[in-house]
Amino acid sequence: MRSSACLAPTLEVVRASGRAREHGIETRVIDGVKVRLTAPAKTVANCFRFRRHVGIEVALAALKDDLRKRKGSIDALVEAARADRIYSFMRPYLEALA
Repeated sequence: MRSSACLAPTLEVVRASGRAREHGIETRVIDGVKVRLTAPAKTVANCFRFRRHVGIEVALAALKDDLRKRKGSIDALVEAARADRIYSFMRPYLEALA
């Protein structure tokens, strides 16, 4: 019997299309390999989009961290939220924390 400390985390595959799939994706070359990464604003929007999985506390912490460190602008957060179709839910949090 394996202890719970040895269990691997669960993995859930999600699919996106259109703007939600392409917006906020950056391609960088790391050690000669092309890697696709999400921009900080896209990551925050995804946290709100998948808040039922990661928890609203994680989404709020990501938003506060992004605003505190000024990794991106409010405009970038709004654009990412609109691309992920989560702006109407995120807007009150953006207004309260901005």
